[in-house]
Amino acid sequence: MEKAAFEKELMRRKEKQEKRILRINKRLKESCGIYNRFKYPILTAEHTPLCWRYDFNYETNPHLLQRIGINATFNAGAILHEGKYLLVVRVEGWDRKSFFAVAESLNGIDKWQFWKYPISLPETTHEETNVYDMRLTKHEDGWIYGIFCSERRDPAAAPGDLSSAIAKAGIVRTKNLIEWERLPDLISDSQQRNVVLHPEFVNGKYALYTRPQDGFIDAGSGGGLGWSLIDDIENAEVKEELIIESRIYHTIKEMKNGQGPPPLKTKQGWLHLAHGVRACAAGLRYVLYMFMTDLLEPWKVIAVPGGYFMAPEGEERTGDVSNVLFSNGWIRNEQDEVFIYYASSDTRMHVALSNIEKLTDYCLNTPPDGYRSASSVQNIIRLIEKNEPVS
Repeated sequence: MEKAAFEKELMRRKEKQEKRILRINKRLKESCGIYNRFKYPILTAEHTPLCWRYDFNYETNPHLLQRIGINATFNAGAILHEGKYLLVVRVEGWDRKSFFAVAESLNGIDKWQFWKYPISLPETTHEETNVYDMRLTKHEDGWIYGIFCSERRDPAAAPGDLSSAIAKAGIVRTKNLIEWERLPDLISDSQQRNVVLHPEFVNGKYALYTRPQDGFIDAGSGGGLGWSLIDDIENAEVKEELIIESRIYHTIKEMKNGQGPPPLKTKQGWLHLAHGVRACAAGLRYVLYMFMTDLLEPWKVIAVPGGYFMAPEGEERTGDVSNVLFSNGWIRNEQDEVFIYYASSDTRMHVALSNIEKLTDYCLNTPPDGYRSASSVQNIIRLIEKNEPVS
């Protein structure tokens, strides 16, 4: 490629990406009335900066080849910070390694742009192979905490077994999302892949939502979503663990369930967004569901709407790991709007918009799962009778 053609092609690619970033997203109508999806994903691999992927120097890259490949952008933590909507995105390269990068938007819906550099995360051990799925919590102690999965090879794996892994909960904190302090990994008797810090002290202690499991993939005897009080966040250890939201046979959470982002505080209680996993002919199906816990005793569940809150639709169904919705970030603004950031099929990021009033109404007034077909029918009959005109 001649230098003039090189420069022309580079400019074309930059203009194409700028057009993609500046595209206005369009709100879609939702028949359920609980939230609105949007037409376009908010972040894809193609949104990552070109300077992460291409060498712009003609002398060292005369064919303008991509030097570093980006495969996916998904499972982002979220926070409203200094008037900006920020996502700490899981970015996965062609090499299968994930890392974190911050993207920002002024309105929380479109025109997302990554910061110039990805996060250079401090390590606790050289054995740490992969990091992903950070939950962000603005805690009342003044710090912003990030808890994420720290993955490494299982040292007890048999020779030749290159898939067995161990998951630990890595912990970092920051004031500006630029400088990150790494704290020791969470100590727990079981593997922990989905750990979330409660935003307030409880009985003078830090509180964690956990998800204990026997193995890296399978929950095993792990009973569901847990709760644990931590004496010292700088040396966090799970000493006692209470399961507050159980896995249940023949439901959307029969295989696994786990807390998504930190809960949102309302007058009626704490709003929770979680993921549920069930087995089907196509493999594991991940959906999102909601529940509420008591305002003063946030380990006590007070409402669980039956079924899923959100499931993959249309192109959301396909990707690297198909039939999956996952969320570990949402933002509540001063107008009580709630921006739900979710990933589809481990490939791309989306946003859905609701508000505190609707989500609280949904949680408190939706019938719970009766765990039997007969109960589902009775719920429908009661609604039909309620809708019959009064004579």
